[in-house]
Amino acid sequence: MTLKELTYNCADAEFILGNPQDEVCGLQCDSRKVSRGELFVAVSGCGNDGRAYIGKALENGAGAILCEPCGEKSCEGVPSEEQILRLCRDKGAALIYTSNSARALAAASDRWFDHPSGKLKLVGITGTNGKTTTVTLLYNLFRSLGYECGMLSTIANYVGGRCYPTANTTSDPLTINYLLAEMVDCGAEFCFMEVSSIGVDQHRTDFLEFKVGIFSNLTHDHLDYHKTFDNYLRCKQRFFDSLGKDATAITNADDRNGMIMVQNTKAKVVTYSCRNWADHCCKILEESIEGMLLSIDSCQLYSRLIGEHNAYNLLAIYCTALALGADRDQTLVALSALQGAKGRLETIYGPNGLCVVLDYAHTPDALENVLSTLRQVSRTRTLICLFGCGGDRDRSKRPEMGKVAGQYADRVILSSDNSRSERTEDIIADIKTGMDSSALRKTICISDRAEAIRSAILLAPRDSVILLAGKGHEDYQIIGKEKRHFDEREIVAGVFSEINNG
Repeated sequence: MTLKELTYNCADAEFILGNPQDEVCGLQCDSRKVSRGELFVAVSGCGNDGRAYIGKALENGAGAILCEPCGEKSCEGVPSEEQILRLCRDKGAALIYTSNSARALAAASDRWFDHPSGKLKLVGITGTNGKTTTVTLLYNLFRSLGYECGMLSTIANYVGGRCYPTANTTSDPLTINYLLAEMVDCGAEFCFMEVSSIGVDQHRTDFLEFKVGIFSNLTHDHLDYHKTFDNYLRCKQRFFDSLGKDATAITNADDRNGMIMVQNTKAKVVTYSCRNWADHCCKILEESIEGMLLSIDSCQLYSRLIGEHNAYNLLAIYCTALALGADRDQTLVALSALQGAKGRLETIYGPNGLCVVLDYAHTPDALENVLSTLRQVSRTRTLICLFGCGGDRDRSKRPEMGKVAGQYADRVILSSDNSRSERTEDIIADIKTGMDSSALRKTICISDRAEAIRSAILLAPRDSVILLAGKGHEDYQIIGKEKRHFDEREIVAGVFSEINNG
C-alpha cells in the first residue's frame, strides 16, 4: 500500500518529506515493534508522547513517520520539529504531519486492514456498569445459536474460540482493526465490543462501522480523567452521534441520561425498561441467590443471574438479538442457559454454608447494585463487604463507596485494591470519611488484602455471604509500580481448605 492510500482518510495529512507514492509494508504505533519499511504513527496526548520514540522507530527501520508538529516549543523528552526533520532525512524516511495523530492512527488502521468493521455486524456497548457482562453474554448467546463470533472486552478478546489478552477496556485502533480482520478471516459474522468513554475520547473507535450501539447506564466514574460529569456524558454521547442511519441505538429508558444519549443519533432508536413503558420491558417475578424468574415482553424465563442490574443486562441482550435478526423464541431459551461473566457476581460456595461472591464493582453505583441485590436475596444471612479503592484514581468516589457499604452490609472490611503510588492507609481514610458512626462501629481495616480475605472468611458466622468487591476478573494487584500476582479465587480456596482440614 502506498503512503497516499494509507493516509487517504487523514484529511489534513501534509507530506513534509518523501513521496506519497512510496510503498509501506506495515503500520505500527509502538516503536519497539517497528520493522523495516513500516509507517510509525507517533500518537500524542495519551500518556507517553509517541514523538519521543521517533528516533527508536527510525533505528528499527521505519520507512515513514506520521505525527503532529511540535510547534515552537516541544514537550520534555520530545525532539523539536527541526530534530525530527533531520532524523527522518538522515534515515531516508518520509515525514507526514497531521493535526490529530490519534485520529490519524484510527484512519490508517481502518485502511490498512481494509475496513474490517464493515464486513461484520459490530455491536458496541457503552455505559458505566454492565459492559463486560453484556458483551460476554452476547458472545456466548450468539455462539450458542450457532454463529461464529468475536468479542473485545475488559476480560479478554476472543476471535472465534481463540483468546487474546487485553490491556484496556477499549484497545488501540491498530489492535482493534487487526482483531476485527482476524474475525473476518475466520468467518465470524458478529463482534461484540466494549466501548469506554476514554476510548471514544482518544479516537480509538473512530472509523469503526457499528451496526448496533447499546447504552446501559451512566453513574460516577472516570472523573479523574474527564474532570466533570458533563465531559463524561458527552464522550458517551459521541458514540451514538457517530452511528449511521442503518444502525440501531438501544438505550435504557430508566436511566435519566438514556434519551439524552440518543437525541442526536441518526440510528433507529429502541428503548428498554424494567420500570416503565418502553419498546421492550422486563419484570423480576421471583429472586433468590440461585437465580431469578423474569418476564420479558410477557414471556417468562429463568436465569441463573441475580439482581436488577442483571435483569437490565439480559433485557439489553434480548433487544440486541432481535435487532440483529435472531429468532425471539430461540433467544429466550438461550438466555435462560447463560452464566455470568468471570468476576461479575461470581459465587464460590464453601464449608459452614459460607458463600463468597467476587465482583468487579469499583464505583458507588456498582457497589450499591451488588450489595442491594445480595441483601435482597439473603435477608436472614450475615452480609460482609470487603473492598478498597484504586490509588491514583478518582478520589471523590471513595467516601461514597464507604457510605454505600455502611448502609447495606452487616460488617465492612476496608482493604487494598490497586493502591499504585498511594498509601493504602490514606485511601482507607478517604473511604471512612463517608461513613457515619454506626457504619464505623461495624468496620475494621486490614491493609493486606489477602489477610483481609482470610479474616473475613474465618470470622464469618455460619451461612454468611461475603462480597469481595473491586477485583473481579483481575488476577493481579498493583502496589507502587509493581504488578503482583493476586487471584482471589486461589486465596478463597486456600482458606476453605484450611477450614475443611480443621
